This record gives sequence, structure tokens and C-alpha cells, in this order.
Amino acid sequence: MESLENIISQLASLFWGLPLLIILIGGGLYLSLRIRFLPFRYFYHAIAVLRGKYDDEKDSGEISHFRALTTALSATVGMGNIAGVAVAISIGGPGAVFWMWVSAVIGMSTKFFTATLSVLYRGRDSNGEIQGGPMYYIVEGLGKNWKALAVIFSISGLIGALPVFNVNQLTQAVNDILLKPAGLYSGFNSNLIIGIILAIITSVVILGGLSRISKTASKLVPGMVVLYFVLVLIILISNIEVVPKYFYLIFTDAFSASFFTGDSFLGGVVGGLLLLGIRRGAFSNEAGIGTAPMAHGAAKTNEPIREGLVAMLGPAIDTLIICTLTALAILVTGVWQSSDENGVTLTATAFQEGIPVLGKYLLLVCIVVFSLSSLFSYSYYGTKCMSFLFGTTYKPYYNYFYILSIIIGATTSLSMMINFIDTFFALMAFPTMLSTILLAPHVVKEANKYFKKLKNK
Repeated sequence: MESLENIISQLASLFWGLPLLIILIGGGLYLSLRIRFLPFRYFYHAIAVLRGKYDDEKDSGEISHFRALTTALSATVGMGNIAGVAVAISIGGPGAVFWMWVSAVIGMSTKFFTATLSVLYRGRDSNGEIQGGPMYYIVEGLGKNWKALAVIFSISGLIGALPVFNVNQLTQAVNDILLKPAGLYSGFNSNLIIGIILAIITSVVILGGLSRISKTASKLVPGMVVLYFVLVLIILISNIEVVPKYFYLIFTDAFSASFFTGDSFLGGVVGGLLLLGIRRGAFSNEAGIGTAPMAHGAAKTNEPIREGLVAMLGPAIDTLIICTLTALAILVTGVWQSSDENGVTLTATAFQEGIPVLGKYLLLVCIVVFSLSSLFSYSYYGTKCMSFLFGTTYKPYYNYFYILSIIIGATTSLSMMINFIDTFFALMAFPTMLSTILLAPHVVKEANKYFKKLKNK
């Protein structure tokens, strides 16, 4: 097991190198400049679209704009925001948060392009039903000669969509917050039981298909975001005197890397910190990875730009708001320096410190809901990849494999799971970003046409 863990760690380091950094951040900057930051000027219009102002039941697609976003967010608003941020701070210190912000701002443009393409170039599965996502816009937009790129994305997506990191951290949270204090923890057996329970709950939802997944996500996610926001607000208010200090430290440490303990990159620790922030930011908001466009491609709309605008809100909610809340809670309570914990346990320690007695239990409620909603959404992404590769007939088999992986995730180590998912996220990012950059002129043309029409109304 230790040898396997080392191999996976080396693979993650290999794929998350300079080429991926260039294509994710450099590509995202190119897309922002290519469209002259135009979508950012229509932020309020994006919210109006999200609220259903432009919904039309006669449009193509399966789910509303709101459900498409909440389905995508239910995958991203999860352990990436709670445990992923804690991992970033424990390795990189406050400065890692700044580079996560950078990835989110650039990621907003990337999400705009990828979601627009997912609607603009929707394809059909073997049942003849309309589908969206990078694998479809690669084939429909670039042509059949590029199908190999779509296949690489889909094969990587089969593994990248597995919920092993989320399950691993949810299991750790239940153990540390509930079972260990009560004297009920029994090592592997406890992990196995939690894994089996999660597998049963997930089975009930995911075997019901996208409609049940999106309905569940649209009910669970907004309420938990509000609860999480209130909890962190309580922590920040009770430590208000140090909030400005740590907010300032996020900016200064980003360029000094005073607390960074990871491997250097591009010849220095600042490069290593930058890569860590981008890596954790990508895991948090998934901009450029290609998962969220699969949900946005199912939106009920005949205007691709509208779904691009809605998707653009994702990284803002996910990383700029929720990840920042988690980071500030960890920083102002001081647990990032006083505790040796990592991942979700570090966040739980911060909540216990900031809201004594109830804090960690209320956090556990948020963790359970965020994690379960992630489990439901990721299964949808995996089945879409399976359908593209082998046809819809084989889609149910992926769900069984997915459910089995929940038990694996619950009974293995954090480092193995995070490196495992990072590796396949990297393999998904290359075809997603390459095809998006090649198809960017089509999005720019569509955007100019849409915004011109909007102005003339």
C-alpha cells in the first residue's frame, strides 16, 4: 500500500507541472483577454438568468439554469472547500489562499467558455438524447478527427469522477467529531461501516438519474451555504480584531511563502506555493477540468451564452466566497499554527475553537450535506463519460463501480486519495482546455451576437 501511495504521489507531481499550469492559468488568461472580460460586465444579467427570468419550457435540455448550477455546485461545494482549503493552508500557509483566488477569477472566464460550448455543441448519446460536455463539444465542434481527445477526457473522467476524496474526508469528520470522543471508534471497522452507510444512501439517489440528483442538490446546497456562511461569520465576529491582520497576510505571504513546507517549483518556494494554490483551487472550483460543463450542458436553454454566464457564477460562489470563509476561520482561530491536524480535522478544530461546544457539530451537518451532494453529482459525470465511451446501455454498470469506490475511499489514506484525484483531474484538464482554446472564436462570435441583441431590447 505504501509503494502504491508513492507511485500515485509521483504521478500527481508529474502531471501537475509547468505544462498544466500554463494551459490552466495561461489558457484562462487568454480566454479572458480574447473576450475582453465581456461576461464580467453582465454579472447582474447572469443572476437574472439564474433566477429563471428567461426560462422557457420549450427550450432543449433537461433541467433549469438554477438546477444546472446547483448540480455543478453540489459537486464543487464540498470537501474541496472545507478540507481542500485546510490542506492548502497546512502546507502553504495563508499565501496559498491568494493563489486559489487567482485561479477562481481566471476560472470564471474558463467556466463561461466551457459551459457555453457545452450548450452550443451538444451531441446525442446512443439513445438519441441531447447531451453536453467537453467530450461532445470536442467531437461536434472540432470534428470526428479529434475524437481521440474526447476519449482521453472520458476515460480520465471515469476515474476523476469517483468520490473517493469526499468520502475519505467525510469518514474522517464523522470519526473525529462523533465516534472518537464517544469512545466508539474501532479503526478500519468504523471506516468500513461508514462507507457502507454512505454507499446505501448514495445508491438511493443516483440510481434515480439526473432529475432526482438535481432536485436533491437544489434543495440541499443553498440552505447549507447559508448555514456555513452564518457559522463562519460568528467565528469572524468573535475574532474581529485579528481579521484585518490575516486578510493582509494572505496577500503578503503569497509572494514571500514564509510558511510554505512543500516542494519548490520553478526554482523557488513561491513557485511551489503558486502551484499548490492553483492545484487546490482547481479541485475546489473545477474550472478547466471539464466536469461542471457536463451539468451545464443539460440546461434547458437555446441560448448558449446564458448558460455560460450562469456557470461563471460558480467559481465566485465556490472559491471566492466559501473557500475564503473556510480559510479565514482557520486563520483567525490560530489553529493552523497551534494544531498538527490536516484536512477536514483542521477545519473542525477551527470551528470548535471559534464556536465552543456546538461548532464542530454544526460543521459536521454542513460537511455531511456538502459531501452527500457531491457524491450524487459526481456519479452523473461518470455515467456521462461511460455513455459516451460505450453507449447508454452500460451506464448502470458505472454506478455499481461508483458505489463500490465509496467503500474504498472510506478505508484508505487522505494523501493517497487526494493525489489519486489530482492525477485524473490533470488528465481531464488537457483535452478540456485545448479544445476550449481552439473553439474560443465561436464563443466570442456567439457572445457578441447575444450581448448586441440584449442591448437592443
